[in-house]
Amino acid sequence: MDSEADLNSTFTANASQALLLFSWVDYALFSLMFGLSGIIGIYYGCFGNKQATTKDYLHGGKTMKTFPVAMSLMASNLSGISLLGIPSEMYMFGTQYSVCILAAALMVIVINYIYLPVFYTLQLNSTYEYLKIRFSNKIRMIASVLFVISTFLYIPIVIYVPALAFNQVTGVDLYIITPIVSFICIFYTTLGGLKAVVWTDTLQFSVTLLTLGFVLIMGAISVGGFATVWERAEAGERLQFFNLNPDPTLRASFWSVVIGHVASWMLFVGCNPTTVQRFMAVPTMKKARRSLILLSAGIIVTKAICCFSGLIMYAKYHDCDPFTTGRIKRADQILAYYVLDVASQIPGISGLFVAGVFSTALSTLSTFLNSLAGIIYTDFIGPFMPADTSELKSSNIMKATVVITGFMCVCLVFIVEKLGSVLELSIRLSAVTSGPLLGLFTLGMIFPSANEKGATWGGIVSFLILGWIILKNQLHMLSGTIKHPPLSLNVSGCDSQLNATYVWTTTTTMAPPVSPTEDDEPFWLFKISFYYYTFIGAVIAIVVGLLVSRITRSDDDPDVDPNLLCPFVQKYLQKSTKTIEYTSVDTTIDTVDMNEKENKVEGFDCSFNER
Repeated sequence: MDSEADLNSTFTANASQALLLFSWVDYALFSLMFGLSGIIGIYYGCFGNKQATTKDYLHGGKTMKTFPVAMSLMASNLSGISLLGIPSEMYMFGTQYSVCILAAALMVIVINYIYLPVFYTLQLNSTYEYLKIRFSNKIRMIASVLFVISTFLYIPIVIYVPALAFNQVTGVDLYIITPIVSFICIFYTTLGGLKAVVWTDTLQFSVTLLTLGFVLIMGAISVGGFATVWERAEAGERLQFFNLNPDPTLRASFWSVVIGHVASWMLFVGCNPTTVQRFMAVPTMKKARRSLILLSAGIIVTKAICCFSGLIMYAKYHDCDPFTTGRIKRADQILAYYVLDVASQIPGISGLFVAGVFSTALSTLSTFLNSLAGIIYTDFIGPFMPADTSELKSSNIMKATVVITGFMCVCLVFIVEKLGSVLELSIRLSAVTSGPLLGLFTLGMIFPSANEKGATWGGIVSFLILGWIILKNQLHMLSGTIKHPPLSLNVSGCDSQLNATYVWTTTTTMAPPVSPTEDDEPFWLFKISFYYYTFIGAVIAIVVGLLVSRITRSDDDPDVDPNLLCPFVQKYLQKSTKTIEYTSVDTTIDTVDMNEKENKVEGFDCSFNER
């Protein structure tokens, strides 16, 4: 027992020494980043063109430039989940995830020809207004409820991840740092609206990308160069790019990663209010497309950097894994530990990095809070407001909504810490609602024969089946009948004390693995890779929706306005119909007064006149 206490005492001393590496310079730079974010919110909320109307608050007055909008979209996509979760994924499971870069390129093609032209033409406050126009208000309300639920499930994970990193490098309790930093985000989002969100995203994302790139280069140099990184990754069997095995129960394959990410990004980038809202903030369709292309390029660059960071970390710790030896409590903390280890001799680098991790989280948080306020007001508050409600009052109500929902999300953070790996967890939770929602939007834009009953049953059946699959999968994982063990981790190069700690732990506290019996073997459906969940949900919603639409089709079904269909479907639609002037009935934003020339889409007349 004395030797056991000595080993624990030695490790505690080493850990305390590591925490001291976060110097006053790091704290100063960390504070400066968030001070600037607050100043941006004050500027757009109190000076210049104030966010006095809902149009200013949600769409930035449609005066935003392409570059900051694209940067904001990149920052929202690169949350702390990606920044910390992807390197951990590379380190523990290899490089198969990196083929999501191909999915980013495919995503641009799909969104450019299906979703973006429709939404930019209609110029709605919320993408869910489309479902009301295309099907019925009931479908729209179902979608809005699903979005609100998914947001309250997703945002706490986004906030928790950087708090975990900050706790690793400073020792400050996450119960203290989480409310403080989240309050700053709620402050500038509430005060400055979309413009503040976009410009703070641009600042934060730029610093994050530069700092991460600098640390990546330093890490590669510290292990002997990029060639050494590649050699050690190959020796550790981390290089897995083209596993073409079609088995859907594999945790990760080429097919599951590419198909899964294309489906997820089709919803998040092409249909989600948080991103479509930014495309609406630029003055022309051409600039919206340019923002989409820049977003794709940014995703490719940032994902590549995050993936290669994981390989560099493996090269650094290929013979002394910090997770196995207990230097970190969770695999998701390894990047923060690595930054302290590599950049400890340069004051400020660690502070900028952790600020960058927090920035990505706050970027996503501000994005979702801004859009969530618009959804809640438009769908659940606006219909009950008097017809003569002023723009100023509507804007103030949305600001109050941001404060309330932000506070609720911060409270939910402390539940997330009890759950598992952040990357896998975020994909699972989001898929429950993203699959049915993607199916509904796709059903409406591609299939003119789809009707309200088909959409209703498609969405409900998809949600129930997908929820059942995910729940059963999670239960099997908790019971141990489904396991995804990481690739081999080595501690042979650690110093003698850490080796002794590792041997003692494995020989006294770890029970031998229990193999599931034949009766415990789960049904194959519950073993399907979590990457497929969104795709499966969308397919179920479309198939069921089309079947029910065909069964319930009647002469009373209204004609589908061509503006509600994507360009290539409209092109081959033979039936001539009249277009409708769309005005958002739930808010006072006029979506009809648009310059006809700015809204011309190639091969698609987006004007709101009788055809």
